[in-house]
Amino acid sequence: MDTHTENLLGQFLRARRELLRPEDAGMPLSGRRRVAGLRREEVAQLAGVSTDYYVRLEQGRERHPSVQVVEALARALGLDAEATAHLHTLALPRSGRRRRPAVRRDSVTPRLLNMMAAWPQTPAVVLDRCLRVLAANDLGRALFEGHTYRDDLLRLVFLEPDAHDFYPDWDRVAADTVAGLRAAAGTDYDDRRLVETIGELSLRSEPFRRLWARHDIRRKTQETKRFRHFVVGELTLHYESFTVNSAPGQQLVVYQADPGSPSEEALSLLGSYTADGASAETGRSNRPETDSQHQAPPDPRTV
Repeated sequence: MDTHTENLLGQFLRARRELLRPEDAGMPLSGRRRVAGLRREEVAQLAGVSTDYYVRLEQGRERHPSVQVVEALARALGLDAEATAHLHTLALPRSGRRRRPAVRRDSVTPRLLNMMAAWPQTPAVVLDRCLRVLAANDLGRALFEGHTYRDDLLRLVFLEPDAHDFYPDWDRVAADTVAGLRAAAGTDYDDRRLVETIGELSLRSEPFRRLWARHDIRRKTQETKRFRHFVVGELTLHYESFTVNSAPGQQLVVYQADPGSPSEEALSLLGSYTADGASAETGRSNRPETDSQHQAPPDPRTV
């Protein structure tokens, strides 16, 4: 990555500024506004810094504000704790940022596979940073069965033709998916696969491109999600996401239905439907080759 052209801090500040309405920040509305969100001088006023200094931050001519300035900017922009932590990381000198291990593991350990296989009534999948399914137990595989991108949850959301039907709350799922990808990427764009994935989705999906430009940050931790399965109908499942400490970049996602609920009955039916299926094994990418994969993708740092 070219450190002379990198301006992740400025891009983040501008994106968050443009999303904040004056009334949300307690600013009086005066005259006709020609910009989306707050003006640069308004953010500077709210943060207690000079307009010139703030402009230099956005333009990348000043890259390392003090901790006090970062905190003031976070308050001015109404950032939550996770976005504030991300802003602090962006403000660090590049040499001070946490580096990810150079070794990337796409294989899942036999012990984890065996543990997943021991949960016949609980869907479970292991994902990489790009939300590719590296492994799944029988029920986890059955949950996403019937889709072209069943082994690639990012592309399932944005490129699958029936994604809006499969995810009844598609708008929320899409926003959370991109915010989680932003969190996974952090400040590290040295992962070629991650850069190529973001570039391809930016070319092929306008909703992805729009959401990526927002710079929302939200780690995948726990949530309730609705699915409309082609075999058992609608499912409401709660999931928990766990980092796999033995394999940096991997996350184990476990789904569960409320006891005694229609969704639990539907999961049981789905388990019976797949009872003759294969046991948990390493996931295989089923993404078809497309012409767009051979195009030069846009740089995700500037999308």
